[in-house]
Amino acid sequence: MMNKLGRRIKKDWMQNKSLYLLVVPVVLFYILFAYKPMYGALIAFKDFTPALGFSESPWVGLDNFKRFFDGIYFGRLFKNTVLLSFYNLLFGFPAPIILALMLNEVKNKKFKSLTQTITYLPHFISMIVVAGMITNFCMTTGVINDIIVFFGGQATPLMQNPKYYRTIYIASAIWQQVGWGSIIYLSALSGVDSQLYEAAAIDGAGKWKQLLNVTLPGITPTIVIMLIMKIGQMMSMGHEKTILLYNPSTYETADIISSYVYRVGLLEQDWSYSTAIGLFNSAINLILIIFANRVSKKLTETSLW
Repeated sequence: MMNKLGRRIKKDWMQNKSLYLLVVPVVLFYILFAYKPMYGALIAFKDFTPALGFSESPWVGLDNFKRFFDGIYFGRLFKNTVLLSFYNLLFGFPAPIILALMLNEVKNKKFKSLTQTITYLPHFISMIVVAGMITNFCMTTGVINDIIVFFGGQATPLMQNPKYYRTIYIASAIWQQVGWGSIIYLSALSGVDSQLYEAAAIDGAGKWKQLLNVTLPGITPTIVIMLIMKIGQMMSMGHEKTILLYNPSTYETADIISSYVYRVGLLEQDWSYSTAIGLFNSAINLILIIFANRVSKKLTETSLW
C-alpha cells in the first residue's frame, strides 16, 4: 500500500512539478515569518530577560495575563479597541461595496477610470504622510476648521479633543481604503451573468430591483468571505496610525491594545508583559473568525473552511 501511495505521489510530482516549485517560496515565507516566530510567544508565560534567553528565563504562568486584566488601563484599552473596530466594521466595510456598485453603473469609461484612479491613490500614500495630512487638516487653521467657520461654527484643535478622535480615525481610514477595497467587488460584479439583468428587465424590474434581486445575490459569497475576514481582524487595529495621531489628551478614546503593546514592549522593554497582551489579542481574533465562519456556514452556506 505504501509503494502504491509512493508511486502516486511521484506521479503527481512529475505532472505538477512547476506548480509545486511555485508554492515553495510561499511555504518558506510562512514557515520563517509566521510559524517560527510563534515560539517566541512562550515568553508571555515567563519573566523574560535577554541575558537568560528563552529557555532559561523563569516561568511565571499566567501572571502576565492577570497583571493586564487587573491593570488600571485594561477597561479603557479593551473598550477603545472594540469601539474603533466596531465603527470600522459598521462604516468601513460597506463603503467599498457601495463605491463598487456605483462605479458599476457608470457608463462613461473615462470618468469611471478617473474616479477609480482618484479613489485608489490614498492607499499608496505612506501612513506617516497620511497622519501628517490629517494633523494639518485638523489644526485650528486647517481646512476642516475653515469649513466649520464658514458655516458659522468655531475653530477648535480637533486632534486635541478626545470626542472627535474616533470620527477622524474612521473617516480617514475609509478615505484611505475605500477605493482599494472596491477592486475585489468590481471583479465580483464583472462575473455576474448579464443574461440575468436582461431577464429581470423583461420582467419589468427597474435598476433598484435589479440591484436587490440580481446584483447583490450575485456578489453575496464575496461579501460574506470578506466580512468573515474583516471580523477576524477586528481586534487587530494597527498601532502605526494610532501612535502617529494620538496624544496624552486623547488617550481616553484613542489608546488601544496594539498601541499599548508598543509602548510597553518597545519603549518600556517589558517584553513578557507585552507578549501576553498581544497573545490575548490574537486569541480574541481567532475566536471571532471561528465564530463568524460557523455562523456564516449555517446561514449562507458560504465559509472560509
